[in-house]
Amino acid sequence: MLQAETLQLLCLTASSGVPLFSRGSTKQLPFSIVGSLNGVHMFGAGHGAQLSSCETDRGSRVVWEVFQESLMLIAVSGGGGSGISELQLRRLLENVWNCMVLVLGQDELANIRNVERLKRELRSCYRLIDMLLERVNDDQGFMGDLTQCADCLLPSNSGLLQEALDSFAQAAESEFGCLLVRGRVAQATEKWWSRLSPQEVVVLSILVHSLSGASSCDYPVFLPQGSPTVAIRLLGFQLLPGVHVCILCGPKPSLYKAENELVSRFWSTLVENLRSCLEQGDRSTLPPSVSLRWDVQALLLINRESRRAVTVCPRVRGGSPAEATPLLSSARRLELLRLFYTFAVSRYFTLQETSVSPASPTSEDFSQGFTHIPVQCYLVTDECKCYGLQSPQHQLFLLMDLSVPTFALRTVATQTLSAITTATAF
Repeated sequence: MLQAETLQLLCLTASSGVPLFSRGSTKQLPFSIVGSLNGVHMFGAGHGAQLSSCETDRGSRVVWEVFQESLMLIAVSGGGGSGISELQLRRLLENVWNCMVLVLGQDELANIRNVERLKRELRSCYRLIDMLLERVNDDQGFMGDLTQCADCLLPSNSGLLQEALDSFAQAAESEFGCLLVRGRVAQATEKWWSRLSPQEVVVLSILVHSLSGASSCDYPVFLPQGSPTVAIRLLGFQLLPGVHVCILCGPKPSLYKAENELVSRFWSTLVENLRSCLEQGDRSTLPPSVSLRWDVQALLLINRESRRAVTVCPRVRGGSPAEATPLLSSARRLELLRLFYTFAVSRYFTLQETSVSPASPTSEDFSQGFTHIPVQCYLVTDECKCYGLQSPQHQLFLLMDLSVPTFALRTVATQTLSAITTATAF
């Protein structure tokens, strides 16, 4: 019987089932269990059946995915009410594959020439994979691994920062530039949004965040969708602790020129503005001009056109009455927000991501019988009330106090959406 205490990820060769690595739980699964997980999948494939997921009687969940007919990734979530959905696990496998392609390139993974050599090379992906595993139960508000939208910060002084970023990228002979604050995209060039896929933006943000200990980097990367076989240079620079600017470019400029000439020219006069972004990021992903109701516990707002998202989890209630109940912990509210997002998009709302394979559906069967596309839904739990709405441009997922009357949920949600989009043009 499978008994995984926490989330664990396995990688094996698809043809022979040779284990390549295991990440996640400190208590590794026994080799016999790993062999069984691979064997049952191969047995099904040999009889014309594709095994994509299963759940044990103790609440553990297993998800399989084969990529490029070369590597098999298996995600195992522990029982005990871990609350990790199949959608989360499937997105995890897609993100892990994209990270491996980002670092090693698709050719290296799709055409295995030497298993032992591949094992050694995959070690360079461990840091990214571990960050993805941590974000499944993250309490910092990162949702991009699940939504496949870029986690964003909406700065107050966006105009100045956008102008500096565009000029910096142009001087570096690049059209792809991004400014990140504590791992969130604060600004990006037009082609960063339009030419990179949402999954590429997510994994690039995680990669830059993982390199935050270095003052600069010159890193070859493969874009999982745009350039999976030809490496592109990623230049990254730390402007302040927690603030990084990066570009995708060709052979020019050199790291020395970019670091010693271009960075100071375009960013030295904006140090105070960057510090303001850092201070804002410690408080909220929204600018101070946006004021939320005291009974809003957390929210996730997605721009469906640009595939950007902001997550808000207030630390304290603003202007709450004396009799208001204490806030749930940030970790618990973010867990509930993830669960509600999964509930809404797997049952009612439209999934626009193209990376989900037809053989791995994420929607409930009954939703396929709808004669219309639902645009709003709500859920009442013992801990909070949840409301979701979608328009052609946005999706909003909102957690509210139990004190909010159920009939008022839609009004609160529409007012919250209007307040954010009016103030930020998000």
